[in-house]
Parts: sequence; C-alpha cells; structure tokens
Amino acid sequence: MEVVWYLDRAAALVAYPSLYLATLTGILATTDAFGVLHDAARRIHVEISVFALLLTLLHAGLGVLDAWLVVSGQVPQPAYSQSYFLAGLVVGVGALFLLVVAVLGFLDARRFERPWGPRVVHAFAYGGFAFATVHAAAVGTDIVGLIRPLVGPTTAFLAYLLLLRLLIQRGVLTDGSVSVPEAE
Repeated sequence: MEVVWYLDRAAALVAYPSLYLATLTGILATTDAFGVLHDAARRIHVEISVFALLLTLLHAGLGVLDAWLVVSGQVPQPAYSQSYFLAGLVVGVGALFLLVVAVLGFLDARRFERPWGPRVVHAFAYGGFAFATVHAAAVGTDIVGLIRPLVGPTTAFLAYLLLLRLLIQRGVLTDGSVSVPEAE
C-alpha cells in the first residue's frame, strides 16, 4: 500500500512544476511584447501542457486510490484531521475539473459558444492552477517547507506576468518599441 502513496507523491511532485511551466508559457505565448520569450513559449507550451495534464491525471487517479485507502482505514490517516483531508481533496478535484475544461476549450473550440468562447474557457487553466496551488500547499505534505521560499515567490511572479500581460493588451503599457515617422 505504501507504493501507492509514493507513486501519488512522485506524480504530484512532477505534475505541479509542470503545471507551473504550462501556465508560465501560456502567459508568455499570448503576448508578442515578451519578444524572445514569447517565441520560445509558443514552441513548447502545448507539449508542456499535455505533459502536465497527463501527470495531473495520473496524480488524480493515484490520489483517488490513496484517499480510498485512507478513508477505508487500510492505511494510517495523515497528520491532519479527516475533514481537512477531504477539503484538500475537494480543492484538488476543482483544479482537475477546471484544467480539463480548459483543455477541452483548446482541443474543440466549437464546443463552447459565446460568451463562453474557447479563449475564455482556456483561461480556466489559470483558475485550475490556482486551485492546484492551494491543493499543493494545503495537503501536499512534501512541500510544506517550500511554501515560503519557493511556492509563494513563484506564484507571485506568475501574477506579476499576468498583470503585465493585461496592461500590455489594454494598451496601458507598450512593448518599448519606438515608431519613427517616415520622412517626406
């Protein structure tokens, strides 16, 4: 039974950074103003996202089995209460749901109609990542020591890039290029 716990943890420890990279490349890939980073992100975003989603699905499957073993009493309960454990699972299910809807918005753009167009639905990935971050920080006992030094700053960096992209797309900030009027 311990092998399920180890496999679940291993899948989660690779899935979360992959989701982070998928979110990061998604932000960079949608704005030309990020220059070279934009071009690089466009080349790898889909592959990283597919990898992250597959690992997330693996983690979800193993997590359901692991949770069943805990609830049925076949393995010891975690160090926290069962209600806290179940709340963490619900947040994880929410993350998975939003990520799957975001992927469906990308794979079948005609599935969703206005106002829920494919771009809006694909933006659900940000919500899925936010839920995954809460899930990882709440029940991810493996990263408790990394929340302050790593998870917090990297999540703040994503929020900064998202705000920067929003300001560029709204025209509040420019990409720094200077247009020179043509000589007559």
